Amino acid sequence: MHSSERLKGLDVFVAVAECASFTAAAERLNLTASAVSKSVARLEARLGLKLFSRTTRTLALTEAGSTYYRTCTAVLGELEEAETALSIASEAPQGRVRIDLPASFGRLHVLPLILDFVQRFPKVEPHVSFTDRFVDPVTEGIDIVVRIGGPDVWPASLGHRFLGAQRMVFCAAPAYLQRQGEPRTAAELLGHACVVYGQRDGGVGPWYMKGPQPGDMERRSPQARIAVGDGEGEVAAVLAGLGIAQLPTWLTQRHMTQGALTQVLPDLATDGLPINLVWLKRRENLPKVQALLDYLTPRLCAHGIRSPQADERA
Repeated sequence: MHSSERLKGLDVFVAVAECASFTAAAERLNLTASAVSKSVARLEARLGLKLFSRTTRTLALTEAGSTYYRTCTAVLGELEEAETALSIASEAPQGRVRIDLPASFGRLHVLPLILDFVQRFPKVEPHVSFTDRFVDPVTEGIDIVVRIGGPDVWPASLGHRFLGAQRMVFCAAPAYLQRQGEPRTAAELLGHACVVYGQRDGGVGPWYMKGPQPGDMERRSPQARIAVGDGEGEVAAVLAGLGIAQLPTWLTQRHMTQGALTQVLPDLATDGLPINLVWLKRRENLPKVQALLDYLTPRLCAHGIRSPQADERA
């Protein structure tokens, strides 16, 4: 058998092994689940081995499959290293880069930067997706991820840069405050019409307020006047004068500058979840990945988030 024939299906097999699912592997590779299943079946037939143990609910590697997986990842790793070496030798960033972004923050602040980057490096081909769920770059084959929140300890397979923390503020439309009055205390705030984040399970997101002692944080459960499961949707409800919301400054700063929103009770503002730039370490030396990481880092730190040095300046 020609050596090129032996390489056929290895990437599909590795994707299925890492995702433990034909469907998830198909999404990662932009193929149909049927195509992925047939590719694995052909590989098993060619090898004369059963690589996966299948039940109606689980998909797991057999002992032979685990051995073959280790070999395949080593082979594909060597190919990727060769690609890296060639790409570095060519110097100019080029080729496809997969990027996943949080929906609202990504659309408002990251995508414009990526479009700018492509103007500078026209041979780079970004493939951008938007999701607010946690994305595992390793299992889903994504080069760069921007994430709001994340684990306390990042796995060794991932590199990450802490860009800063969300600054969470309470705000309302001036027209609403003229009608209902401006709250002066936390208790008064909770008595107002509250625009809150609506969760998929029917619950609502809590509010966090700065406590009386330095470093204290108080968790409150507001009564929802309206719950919206999207940050930009919450802003729209507040702009419509439906109540007060707690929102990140990266989402509200433009409206505040224009006078369409007013901050209330600034003493209760808090630092929220961290914002991180995350990438696959095994891909970080590719010029296309490194150039995009270096381009995004300083620019994202300027978009309404609290930088790591903010507390020292306060």
